[in-house]
Amino acid sequence: MVFEDRQDAGKKLAVALAGYKGKPDILLYALPRGGAVLGAEIAKALDLPFDVVVTRKVGAPFNPEYAIGALAETGEVVWNEAEREATDKKALEKIVKAEKAEAVRRVKKYRKGRELPDMEGKTVILIDDGVATGLTIRAGVAALKNRHPGKIVVAVPHGAKESMDALREGVDEVVVLHEPEWYGAVGEFYKDFPQTSDEEVLKLLDSQRTFDELKTTD
Repeated sequence: MVFEDRQDAGKKLAVALAGYKGKPDILLYALPRGGAVLGAEIAKALDLPFDVVVTRKVGAPFNPEYAIGALAETGEVVWNEAEREATDKKALEKIVKAEKAEAVRRVKKYRKGRELPDMEGKTVILIDDGVATGLTIRAGVAALKNRHPGKIVVAVPHGAKESMDALREGVDEVVVLHEPEWYGAVGEFYKDFPQTSDEEVLKLLDSQRTFDELKTTD
């Protein structure tokens, strides 16, 4: 299954999540940057407010694109333990420090520095544009668990079967449209897969109701 673009994936994923439309106590979060595009489409379809939870890939010193871990804005770090043990500790500490700083920057930019709210008793749906190693979205799950939700649902258009199986062990529900045995890069499952900018994320958030706005109107 190949999607036209992130908007197409978001619309199709929204159909699979239709059972959550109109239900109370649902929080919709996406991982920026790319996941925010899907999050906005799903928010429109299900009439839900949405926001972002910030995670950062921890790349290997010899290849920044190769993830050996991921960290969450709330401080949790998820590792490929074998790769972590094989990596120079001082080099890794430097990378983690830089990614933590970038996570702080993104929280300030996307959420104006607001901490994640208390989620006790809420059902939280976490969106991303695909799952390869699963490290980044697992960091997102760790951040949500830090706020004690009643239920966590991970929803993605596609993901590597091994990574999705690992995710199922840590959340209450997984919704995935395509789960191939062989999985390369996330972008291979899109005809059009441009980079998403900070400005695009801000526009997407501005176009939807935020949780703060919802509290004001309730």
